[in-house]
Amino acid sequence: MHRTTLRRAGLAIAATGTAAVLAAAPAMAHHCFVPMYSLDGPSSPNWFVLTAADGAMFEAGYEPACDAAVDAGYDALRAAGLPVGIKINEKMTIGDPKHTGRMNPNGADGKGLEYFGAGSELPFQMVGTFIEGAESADCAG
Repeated sequence: MHRTTLRRAGLAIAATGTAAVLAAAPAMAHHCFVPMYSLDGPSSPNWFVLTAADGAMFEAGYEPACDAAVDAGYDALRAAGLPVGIKINEKMTIGDPKHTGRMNPNGADGKGLEYFGAGSELPFQMVGTFIEGAESADCAG
């Protein structure tokens, strides 16, 4: 009986891990992204969009306690001039459609096309600022 319980727990952990990898696969498959300063832009099936709230959950396991916290997180991003999300093209790597490893020399400057591989800190700044802003909200009242 104990052995069956352990095996089930192991399968549940493996299934959860697989689901997490599959959910993150579009982001891991490409090395560049475009910062989004509005979440109201047009949508396209070619783009994988990761909002600041999604990033906070994905990177830090953080979930805002209330709607006011979500609003405060996005307000903090706008006040800091940071993006509210990032988008990644799912069909090709922008700037390197043939996957030759080319990168824009300005690809980690916080403006325009960004590259994970060039050390862009923008996604981490976005997530950290969102969490800090969300944590400042009063969800009790």
